[in-house]
Amino acid sequence: MAAVAASLFLKGIELMAKKSAKKRASTEVLAVLSKVKSAIKSNGCNTAGDAIDGLNAIMHWHIAQATERAKANGRKTVRAHDFVVM
Repeated sequence: MAAVAASLFLKGIELMAKKSAKKRASTEVLAVLSKVKSAIKSNGCNTAGDAIDGLNAIMHWHIAQATERAKANGRKTVRAHDFVVM
């Protein structure tokens, strides 16, 4: 019984690892880590481990919003004014 439970537990961990690997692959990192860390350091702060993930998520969101705005205006080209900050 214990061996079956251990086997199921390990399979669960393996499935979770595969899911998180897929999640990371679907959100490609857009920012250069060293440049971001340098910019944060130049402002007198340290960079937490999850800061880049947060910045990357925001960048993906802004890109999605800009592409939707360009499409709504009948364009395939994203222009600077499509990145509206509200």
